[in-house]
Amino acid sequence: MSNHIATSTLTNTIFCGKVLKDGKTWAKGKEDLTLEALIAVAEHALRFKQKTGENILITDSTGNIEFEIEVSDYRKQRQDKRK
Repeated sequence: MSNHIATSTLTNTIFCGKVLKDGKTWAKGKEDLTLEALIAVAEHALRFKQKTGENILITDSTGNIEFEIEVSDYRKQRQDKRK
């Protein structure tokens, strides 16, 4: 069994863990990594935009765009308000 990451359709939680041989049943020990996964994607998208000037586009196998990821970083604005 290898690690698997997926979103629960019932709870909208992002889980990471092992999946049984049927390919859809979680084995014991899955972890809720929702916040960690979202932060990782946000940081990746910010760095990607800084480097390329573009948002991330996720396409299907034929090249049709399925998702565009655009992130706004409010951390600096909050730090500036505190000064």
